[in-house]
Amino acid sequence: MRVDLSRRLVPDELWELLAPLMPKFVSRPQGGGTAPVEERAVFAAVVYVLTSGCAWRHLPESFGVSPATAHRRFSVWTEAGLWRRLHRAVLDELGARGDLDWSSAIVDAASVRAKRGSLTGPNPVDRGKKGSKLHVLSEAQGLPLAVAVSGANMHDSQAFKPLILGIPAVRSRRGPRRRRPGKIRADKAYYSAEHLRWLRSRNLIPRIARPGIESGERLGRHRWKIERSISWLFGYRRLTVRYERKGSHFLAFLGLAAALTCYKRLAKLTT
Repeated sequence: MRVDLSRRLVPDELWELLAPLMPKFVSRPQGGGTAPVEERAVFAAVVYVLTSGCAWRHLPESFGVSPATAHRRFSVWTEAGLWRRLHRAVLDELGARGDLDWSSAIVDAASVRAKRGSLTGPNPVDRGKKGSKLHVLSEAQGLPLAVAVSGANMHDSQAFKPLILGIPAVRSRRGPRRRRPGKIRADKAYYSAEHLRWLRSRNLIPRIARPGIESGERLGRHRWKIERSISWLFGYRRLTVRYERKGSHFLAFLGLAAALTCYKRLAKLTT
């Protein structure tokens, strides 16, 4: 069961992308410390926690990894920036195949309840209960390119520039790496004269609904794509309610979910 579950959660093709990115285990000269473990089993355990939403202490024994070891290695990998590098590696594979649509990028956000921790705040649409906000920027077909986390009380527009600046430089089928979409689409929460000037100064065409003039629904056939992208991310149950005390750990789970979402598209293309 352990082998079947690990292979299902972490296929060989995904592991081939991930393995070169992992920080190497270095034993202490004086001995002692944490013994090396099978990295693939630990990563499969992390994916299981993300997918199922279970607490670390409820991690099944079939993985052959203790909950404490899995949690500790997750923290080490988070500090090393592993999830961001994995997301970038998957996007590179998609970009090299010409399967990223750079005609536009779409921005949106969604709130979740949070039990505790940093990057939380009173949610104005949930009776002031503590929550966090997920910010997502996708390419034109809804594949997430950049993600961020903030307190639920932070206005969506404050994440607008960081998300756009956070788009990684991705491989192209031909020519240099690319990180600039043709247009930026967003609802009226992101509208401001300063944002319009900033986008035009970067040669980006704004397509943002104007308050009092255009409804956010006018985004029509484009808006549903980012809503589907957020729905894909919420399919990872660890993101539906935040339990992590550290905001960096919740962001890590979000980054891993974005990488796995993009990998599913890559897997479909290779089968």
